[in-house]
Amino acid sequence: MGASFHLQAAGVVAAAVLGIWLHLFFGRGWFWRIRSVDREEIPALSEWPSVVAIVPARNEAETIGRVVTSLLHQDYSGKFHVVVVDDESEDSTASIAVQVATDFCAEDRLRVERASARPEGWTGKLWALRAGVASFGPESPDYFWFTDADITHAPDTLRRLVAQAQKHNLDLNSLMVLLQAKTFPERALIPAFLYFFLMLYPPRWIADDELRTAGAAGGCVLLKRDALARIGGFEAIRDEVIDDCALARVVKNARGHVWMGTTRRSESLRAYRTFAEVRDLIARTAFTQLRYSSLLLAGTVLAMILTYLAPVALLFTRDFSARVLGAAAWLLMTTSFAPTVRFYCLSLLWAPLLPLAGLFYTYSTCVSAVRFWLGRGGQWKGRAQAPNRS
Repeated sequence: MGASFHLQAAGVVAAAVLGIWLHLFFGRGWFWRIRSVDREEIPALSEWPSVVAIVPARNEAETIGRVVTSLLHQDYSGKFHVVVVDDESEDSTASIAVQVATDFCAEDRLRVERASARPEGWTGKLWALRAGVASFGPESPDYFWFTDADITHAPDTLRRLVAQAQKHNLDLNSLMVLLQAKTFPERALIPAFLYFFLMLYPPRWIADDELRTAGAAGGCVLLKRDALARIGGFEAIRDEVIDDCALARVVKNARGHVWMGTTRRSESLRAYRTFAEVRDLIARTAFTQLRYSSLLLAGTVLAMILTYLAPVALLFTRDFSARVLGAAAWLLMTTSFAPTVRFYCLSLLWAPLLPLAGLFYTYSTCVSAVRFWLGRGGQWKGRAQAPNRS
């Protein structure tokens, strides 16, 4: 009786797991089919609109020089300026940015703004972005380009973004840049970061005006000035920890057109040398994604176990049909992850190891919840930015 029950239970679980992977593989906007924009031809425009790049920077002395250099080397025919917003840095971030501009005789194209003390209820990055936008007043450009202080861009990145926005009448378009995948922890876990992000925010669904899904990659966002004004400025999302997707959501809710893609030619300079550093990357926003809900946390843990661990566990059951269904689910999982692995130029031998990455991400999500309960949620640059649970 007991053995029969266990076999039946294994069969039910196996059918459910395969059903999950059939849905993810075929029914979630083909999120796993990564299409880089790098080889697409850039349309020519008769007139290029004005753009200001705003770079929020807090203690980024190690990378800001290379970031500013890549921005000043943009091959863009329109009016283009760069504003680095020094967000209460305690290092030489601001002076390095100024020195780079001087070295390239580009003082007229770059300036450094110092953000005032952050008011209560604002996250640091959004307050810095607001300061950068406000510094232009009525002379605001046609577009704002928000980019991080640890990302370098190919010379044609801005031209590509603007041309696409003009051609398709986009209010917001963004690019998911290439994250580092050099150290062992990065190779093991960073491709999964992109994979899970695209699963949550399938690019095809983001671009579909009929669907509510909205997402953006905060390291590289081009936003129309009029779209920012239409949503009421950054005040509309001032306390959001996942600020990029929140911005895309309010723009889309205001009937704006939103798009997100991937690129390998814009790269993050931030390295993750240990598993703990990758854990902290995930834990910063994981519980925020779950809206700080314990119930959603429990459901997510169960879903992660069913989706990523159960296919492997089923291979060790005594029920032959359950083993077959589990193997089929693992095959779909591996096949869907392979394009992301190739995107990072890694061996396809990493593709079947997604269950291990799923286990690590589940652990990191639990860490995120614990940190929130302890009043240390949304940690970034020494700040706990998640709302106080009291």
